[in-house]
Amino acid sequence: MATVYRSKIDTWIVVVIILGMLASMGGAVTSLSVAPASVAWPIALLVVAIGAGLPTWLLTTTYYRIDGDTLFVSSGPVRLRIPIREIVSITPTNNPLSSPALSLDRLRIEYGRGKSVMISPRDKEKFIRSLEAARGSAV
Repeated sequence: MATVYRSKIDTWIVVVIILGMLASMGGAVTSLSVAPASVAWPIALLVVAIGAGLPTWLLTTTYYRIDGDTLFVSSGPVRLRIPIREIVSITPTNNPLSSPALSLDRLRIEYGRGKSVMISPRDKEKFIRSLEAARGSAV
């Protein structure tokens, strides 16, 4: 049975995302007011789709699923399938590099040959226990 873990979400990340969305909508309105309509509408729609659509997609689809012998990582356009037997280590980190995580309270998962991903499950301890249990049954 699959277990889904939603991403922890830091308040400051939500604030930054909302400000970015508002800025993109402001840019779209500005383009509508200064450019000819035939040019402005496609540009405004593109700006809103990217500036508001992508952040909304990330906020609503960032989760981690343990299903059998596989860890699935989902965040907007990012989709990873990590065989649990290939996981080498799980370590806590606050690394701010881009990753499928909505919090800086993260876990770095190293797997395969030098690959890694940083994720931020809400309940890190429960997530690690589930992953370890799945790893034990996969061996």
